Amino acid sequence: MSAPEDDRLEETRRHLLDLAARFPDDADVAYRTACVHDRLGLEAEAVPFYERCLSGTGLSAEDRRGALLGLGSTYRVLGQYAHAVETLRRGVAEYPDDGGLRTFLAMALYNTGEHHEAMRILLDLLATTSHDPSVQQYRRAIALYAEDLDATA
Repeated sequence: MSAPEDDRLEETRRHLLDLAARFPDDADVAYRTACVHDRLGLEAEAVPFYERCLSGTGLSAEDRRGALLGLGSTYRVLGQYAHAVETLRRGVAEYPDDGGLRTFLAMALYNTGEHHEAMRILLDLLATTSHDPSVQQYRRAIALYAEDLDATA
């Protein structure tokens, strides 16, 4: 037996699929359709809708950011790590201050064996966004190590 929320999501998915078929150039409809597929665990089915919404125009900046993160994360979940890195790099280039995009990029870089760059991104993010007093105490050192983890005295 499915949960009521799953039933509503499935109903929403069917409705959005109908809208996407009727309005194939509507980036907002494509984005919403991608999101509902992701929420239902249908990542492979979400990809073409993410790609469609990102290839068009009409998304708000916030939705574009969400679509880049969603597509990059979805590629990563599907094991398509090179596509994930490419998409998330594009997202970070467009939205350099977005910690979510940077975090997911670091995870994808880890999956491609680019551990140094992944750690650099995460250490930089930690140093610049953490409010933890002990992290703030060592913020400068963490930021320096983010640039070169192999540095020694």
